[in-house]
Amino acid sequence: MYWPVQRARLQWAVRAAFQSYVGIPLERLLFGAWAHGLPGAAQVERFGLPRRIIERELGSDLVVRVDPRQLIRSTHWWGVPKHRRPSPTVFIWDGRWDLRRGDLRLGSRYRFISDLDEHRHDLTGSEAFHAYKARLEAGRPWRSHQKGVLLDSEARILAYLGVYLSFMDDMAVRGFDAWRGKDALGVAVTREGRLLKINRGLHRLAMAQRMGLDSLPVMVKAVHRKWWQEVTAGTTGRAALQRVTEALTTCKPETAPGELDPAAGQESGSASR
Repeated sequence: MYWPVQRARLQWAVRAAFQSYVGIPLERLLFGAWAHGLPGAAQVERFGLPRRIIERELGSDLVVRVDPRQLIRSTHWWGVPKHRRPSPTVFIWDGRWDLRRGDLRLGSRYRFISDLDEHRHDLTGSEAFHAYKARLEAGRPWRSHQKGVLLDSEARILAYLGVYLSFMDDMAVRGFDAWRGKDALGVAVTREGRLLKINRGLHRLAMAQRMGLDSLPVMVKAVHRKWWQEVTAGTTGRAALQRVTEALTTCKPETAPGELDPAAGQESGSASR
């Protein structure tokens, strides 16, 4: 595991350096041109606006508190080619992505968390333990280079599963800690102004749902262009952003299925950004 882990860390360091010295400065220039109405501003908005700069500019204004028990629908990318998905680097998303929704209550993360909670007094009886043990016995122990984890013994499997239980128990006592994970719980705003879950943090959301928490913070990572155009009403720059942040306070989670939902039985939330 040593060299794969080092390789993963090197790849992360290279990406971070590129973003710091090339990506972020370029995005700042593009955002500045748009914010001040300089030549090319319309093209910058047409391309979607740089998400990371929007996040830095608006900060906590992009954070909305929601009832986790209502945040049950997610963007569903399973089977959708990457070139047909909205870019994670832009804030305004085009297309019909918001009409294809997964049901997180049927997703692998909620099943995983529920399974551990139900077998917390004997994790060897959990489905997760048996799945990891089967891989171990087949000579293919589960590993994660990014996390530096190799489940090559039953003891390590139990320790790994126990970490999730400890997170869950801590959440039950102290509530949701927005700083516990390395990424904020991300959501996207649909054309109708509803919130869909995206990206990482699905395990933490599943824990909050399982624990019955009343509220938790989520960060808006993207908005549908139709919603953006309706809310901004022809304004641009700072005035447009002000309208958006005000409108976000009224956004609630989407709970209904979409007209392009995948067939029943397909994995829900498995490929969310």
